This record gives sequence, structure tokens and C-alpha cells, in this order.
Amino acid sequence: MIQYFKNINQQTVAIDKPENGAWVNVLPPLKQEEFSELSSSLDIPIDFLTDSLDIDERSRFEEEDNVKLIVIKTPTENNSFNDSDAYFITIPICIILTHNQIVTVNSFENPAIKKFLNTFQNRHPDKRNMMVLKVFEKIVQNFMEQLKEINMRRNTYEQKLYDASRNEHLLELMRIQKSLVYFVTALRSNEMLMMKLERTNFLGLTEEEKEILNDLIVDNSQALEMANIYTNILSSTLDAFASIIANNQNQVLKRLAIITIVLTFPVLIASLFGMNVPSGFEHSPYAFYIVAFLSLGISVAIGWFFFRKKIF
Repeated sequence: MIQYFKNINQQTVAIDKPENGAWVNVLPPLKQEEFSELSSSLDIPIDFLTDSLDIDERSRFEEEDNVKLIVIKTPTENNSFNDSDAYFITIPICIILTHNQIVTVNSFENPAIKKFLNTFQNRHPDKRNMMVLKVFEKIVQNFMEQLKEINMRRNTYEQKLYDASRNEHLLELMRIQKSLVYFVTALRSNEMLMMKLERTNFLGLTEEEKEILNDLIVDNSQALEMANIYTNILSSTLDAFASIIANNQNQVLKRLAIITIVLTFPVLIASLFGMNVPSGFEHSPYAFYIVAFLSLGISVAIGWFFFRKKIF
């Protein structure tokens, strides 16, 4: 699906075809026919439009026939039905600067473009560099918001795990950990992209725009630091719970071993006196009580020994 927007008198107006100064937004479902039509009408290399279909596309920029392409990663909620997949993944957004328009191509619907659309009436499409920077800004904000949500989920599942150690809670934390891995990788890639844009001045930014880009680099670095901190905290938490579970298991096995030892001696005594051999108690009316109290005394003595040594 292809959307065309234009800013007229501080209002976002949807138009039927691309015009000079228009914003072209390509959303799923994506059709090859639409790509071909858009490529021919706006003189865009077809590869620039299809690059967004690869979910693993890295953050980068390039130029061909005076058409500039910027690929940047943005977070989105994972709609997978697999319970072991991450809650959030990162997808590429292709920003294409043609001779007269700015084009964004998304393989999935994402909050960053929706936020940009909501503020498009305040934009100046003729200042295309500023438009690109504002898209960057919405992406960084989206990362920040998703990281806060991830941290809230982490705290919730961690508290549940404290109350009751269940496999489901551990699996939830693992899904959060996968999301953080996606975030760290994407944020690091975006940081390298922005720093390279600043160093090469690929967009031909003014001094004011360079300052905005520099602020975005700082914000992106902050988001990357947050993602790294949350990743380290979660890894430490999972390691701690793994140690706790292993320690609890060892305690249970140790107690079972002690119980087995305590019960072994009474069984041994009962077995000896239960043999069909002379034992001296064949005709005693107290034979059963002697064997029972002897077995009980040995069990108590062994149990007291382990308790005194604080092994139990």
C-alpha cells in the first residue's frame, strides 16, 4: 500500500499521486507491481525499494543516480505465534530522498512512522534533511519507550519468579533477553550509521542540522547504554536464579541421601534378625521390641549426628 501526504497550511493532506514536496509512505502489504510503478514514476532504483523486505538488512546509506538511500533499524512488537520468540524485534526502515520527494518504505507497520505522521503538519517537506532527522528522532524515542516497557516486564516476571519458581517465568525472561539482544545490535548499528553520516556529511547538513544530528547520536548512545544495562541485569538475574535452583536441588538431594542413610541401618538390622539362623532371641517374647528399639535408637543416633554437624 502506498500513501501520499502533503503539508498544506499546517495540515496533513492525503493526495492521490506524488507531487513535489510530498511524503510517500509505503506500508504492507507490499506488492511488486507497486514497487515497479513507484520506481518508474519517481526514478528510484528498484533495489532501494525492495531492501526493506529483508528483515536482516543492516543500517547503511548509499547513493545512485542522485537518489539517496538511508536504511535504519527501528523496534516493533513481534507478532509471531511462537511462544519462544522475542517480544520485540527490529526491522529496517528505508528512507529515500529523490529529486523532489521523500519516500519511506516499511516492511511492517511501526510506531515510529505513525508518530512522524501525527506530527507531519509541523514539518517542512522542502527541508528534506530535517525530515530525515525527525524520522531518526521518532525512531530513537521509540527505542526509549520500548526499553522502558521491557524493563517493566522484566521487573514483573522477576518478582513472580521470586514468589514461585516456575519454568514459564524463566521462559518469559528469556524472551525479554532475546528482545534486548535485537535492541543492542540495532542501536549499535544505528549509532555507527549516524556517526558516519555526521563524519561524511552525506546529507549536506547545515550547522543547525549537524547539532540536531549530534544530539540524536547522544540520545541513541543513551538508549544503547540502557539496553546494555538491562541486558547485564537480566543476565545476572538468570545466572542467580540458575545458581539458586541448582543449590535447592543439591539441598534436596542431600536430604534424600541422609534419609536413605538413616533408614539403611534399621533395614539392615531387621534383615539380620529376620534370617532363618539362630540369633538368641528365637524364644524371647521381647524379640520384636528389642529389634524395633535397637533400630529406632540407631536411626535417632545417626539423625542426631547429622543434625549436630548441620548437614541436614
